[in-house]
Amino acid sequence: MKLLLVFIFSLINSFRLSYGYDPLDPYANITVRWDFLQQSGSSSDIKVSIYNFQQFRHVDRPGWKLGWTWKGDEVIWDMWGAEAIEQGNCSKFKGSPDLPHCCKRKPVVIDLLPGAPFNKQYFNCCKGGELSSMIQDSSKFGSSFAMSVGSFAGKEIVMPINFTIGLPGYTCGMPFQVQPTKFSHDGRRWKQVLETGNVTCIYSLIRASPSPKCCASLSAFYSSTIVPCPKCSCGCQGLPGVKCVNRPGEESPPLLQLPHTHETEEPSPLVTCSRHMCPIRVHWNVKQSYKEYWRVKITISNYNFVKNYSYWTLVVQHPSLQSLTRLFSFNYHPLNQYGTINDTGMFWGIKYYNDLLLTRGKNGVVQTEMLLHKDAGTFTFREGWTFPRKISFNGDECVMPPPDEYPRLPNAAPSATASKRSIVVFVSLLILAAVF
Repeated sequence: MKLLLVFIFSLINSFRLSYGYDPLDPYANITVRWDFLQQSGSSSDIKVSIYNFQQFRHVDRPGWKLGWTWKGDEVIWDMWGAEAIEQGNCSKFKGSPDLPHCCKRKPVVIDLLPGAPFNKQYFNCCKGGELSSMIQDSSKFGSSFAMSVGSFAGKEIVMPINFTIGLPGYTCGMPFQVQPTKFSHDGRRWKQVLETGNVTCIYSLIRASPSPKCCASLSAFYSSTIVPCPKCSCGCQGLPGVKCVNRPGEESPPLLQLPHTHETEEPSPLVTCSRHMCPIRVHWNVKQSYKEYWRVKITISNYNFVKNYSYWTLVVQHPSLQSLTRLFSFNYHPLNQYGTINDTGMFWGIKYYNDLLLTRGKNGVVQTEMLLHKDAGTFTFREGWTFPRKISFNGDECVMPPPDEYPRLPNAAPSATASKRSIVVFVSLLILAAVF
């Protein structure tokens, strides 16, 4: 009985800890590293670093907002590379020549924008809170800032608790102590910080949004049928909280009503009214067939009027991606998570060319074509084999049409059972005609 209880308890814990598990990126997380550079009595110099250890999920505008709860009465005297969004009540320091930067017990800190004053910049700062995924740009997946912290009661500064990252779908765990960080300016002499603590934040698709954010449609050269996104993929017209514009040319929202880039909250989608009601639609078109190759065209359309998607990513799962021969207009990287299985790949835009997917009001479309080799023994046009098994945009899984609606070959023969039934009916009719 005891063994059974232990097994049930461990099973429940495993489910609780794995709610953010992504089989395509099993080790994905955002890590917050807290380094005590130096400490003297009731004051400390602290460096905070944020690293995006996710292969294809990046942090877009408005960016991260790091929050925590001090254990005592700590205040932030000054900051470099970031700023607290509120100063709080600093009346305790009345008469002091300088007031602290932030006196809140639960501060929320945001990254500085590019072009911040030089005296306020810090190493690897000032990106507006954006973090690239590791595959897209490994040099821009991290951000950092520094601060001078003091205790009003003269107590020793300790690492805070209750961390938040301010991004939809992310949940941060409790801080834990790790091996102190070492750093070097010239590669010859290494210095060590006094203490280092880490906080791990995990993404959950269920927590991020109650409804999907994208859908997929399909077509092929051998069929006149274009399979659209399933109806109400991301919501239905008329439901509370679902906003759309019927005529983009006439009823698009005025410029003054659109969210401004300096806002710190992501605006709710305002999409073109459609049967799917999704901000993003991905269309997969089997375009041509050659003797040894077949050609696919991928089109990503932005139906959202209030968001430009910068540094977008597209992940596709298809067994023929291991035979990808040539790609046009996009970057590509295979996601080999399970040994030799190479059926999943990540696509993203080329810098300064199509890495920005503009809003619907600016005809936001990016597209690519690719050539794939016809592998003997596996390739076929039958039963929807040429269409993806799974598609995700910016890490959010897209709604796929049901397999029985996929475009079929025009010369598809009827089943053997159906043929037998037709023969039986025909013979029966002949017998009845002979009798009567």
